[in-house]
Amino acid sequence: MPSSLAANSTVLALSLTGALVVYYVMVSKRRNGPPLPPGPSPTPIVGNIRGINASAPWLTYTKWAATYGDLVYSRLLNQEIIIINSEEVARDLLDRRSHIYSDRPVIVTNKLIGLEFNSIFLRYGPKWRLHRRLLHQAFKQDTALSFHPMQLRKTHQLLRGLLESPQEYEEHLRLHSGSVIMSAVYNYETVPQGDPLVAVIDEAIAIAIEQIRPGAAVILGAFPFILSLPSWFPGMSFKGRAATSRQNITKWLKEPFQYVQERMSSGTYAPSMVSDALESWKNQDESGEVTAAIREAAATAFMGQLSPPLPTASTVKVFVLAMVLYPDVQERAWLSIQSVIGDTRLPNFEDRASLPYIDAVLRETLRWHPIIPAGVPHATYAEDVYNGYYIPKGAMILPNVWAMTRNEAKYPNPEEFKPERFLDDNGALTDDTCSMAFGFGRRICVGRRLADASLWSSMALMLAAFKFSKQKDERGIDIDFEPQWGSGVATHPLPFPCKITPRHDGLDMGKLNDLIGASI
Repeated sequence: MPSSLAANSTVLALSLTGALVVYYVMVSKRRNGPPLPPGPSPTPIVGNIRGINASAPWLTYTKWAATYGDLVYSRLLNQEIIIINSEEVARDLLDRRSHIYSDRPVIVTNKLIGLEFNSIFLRYGPKWRLHRRLLHQAFKQDTALSFHPMQLRKTHQLLRGLLESPQEYEEHLRLHSGSVIMSAVYNYETVPQGDPLVAVIDEAIAIAIEQIRPGAAVILGAFPFILSLPSWFPGMSFKGRAATSRQNITKWLKEPFQYVQERMSSGTYAPSMVSDALESWKNQDESGEVTAAIREAAATAFMGQLSPPLPTASTVKVFVLAMVLYPDVQERAWLSIQSVIGDTRLPNFEDRASLPYIDAVLRETLRWHPIIPAGVPHATYAEDVYNGYYIPKGAMILPNVWAMTRNEAKYPNPEEFKPERFLDDNGALTDDTCSMAFGFGRRICVGRRLADASLWSSMALMLAAFKFSKQKDERGIDIDFEPQWGSGVATHPLPFPCKITPRHDGLDMGKLNDLIGASI
């Protein structure tokens, strides 16, 4: 037998042996008392792996909801999984019982690739609370308002890029998202192309995201001996890529943070998340614990906005796609801006209250195709009983945002893009903010206010300045297309044919700058 085949056979035999042990331990742990939530019958040993849409598991979970209800039990090896398919149940558990449901599952691949510091993935405890405190101070409501001038300035740069090279709109959206968060976190002004700090972070995140595979994390968590195998062993090449990821992430953690420290030492810095936090804790951090937490929380904030598939930029791409596919919605949105603003300037944040339809478009964008459709997983800190069902300690909790946004009782014809869902009979905004897109409970996205402002300014100003439509073929006929979506933990629209044209006749860079100047 060839050596590689023998090695693979050895790994397989060890894995099967371990799986059998895991399976019998799981069976032996079954207890008397309330039953587990209903769910599909698991395959012995491996659990509920068959029949799941690997590229879009939230679609499978949503189908399960029709059979088993709002709370579904499943299992992958030794990891028990509870899927929440209802916003009401998510509020009951993740919001109202957040002391039980605010933990994170153990994801062994995070340490492997160098992301164990990330605030998003930290286990519930003192370190996470310190990170959360730092992030809350940086992005709480009154502080978020101070970012508005910067966000408008960055959106004006986005408009200039779209006017100059509309065919590169995806790159312009990516740069816009990155420049906002770099300014907010580090007060760093990015250059349009080839920015050295952004290049460091882009490379680090790109390699790290490739290695984040929830299924792989569960398998490695169940059989940790696999991690002790050398990288040259067949099937273990990912360890080499993980080592590269750790090196890049170390640079990502250090270099932007050192940029702020150097500016502070020279007295040339301006307010930012990092500089404000360092000033607040000056002379109070003898152990260096808080300084390390500031560095880690800052990197987390950046990753939350820029990591592929770029949550903020991807949401704006969803918006652009919707405007192309629903021209009537786009026209109504543009007319609403015209009725309030006219055509001599661009919108600014002071106009937001007078433009409820734009906010309705924003909320419908979040609902129509959520960027993280299966939600960020929680974990139970203790066992619980809900509506007569037993929920084990340590279970992975998946808030299936996709199913929540497809609730036909709340959102009739959910596949249609209809901003009117968020307006009452008088045209005023309803209380439904579609906040489920930002998470739940104590783990809700801390930077949601910053993201919301970036989304609103992008959408409002892009609608005021440009028209988005289907591209035409050589005969002048619209090119129809079926939207395609990237797969993974998060999703985003794949490139689609889009034509971007100015709303104003003869709009050139000089006239655009005049419009920008009139709106400041």
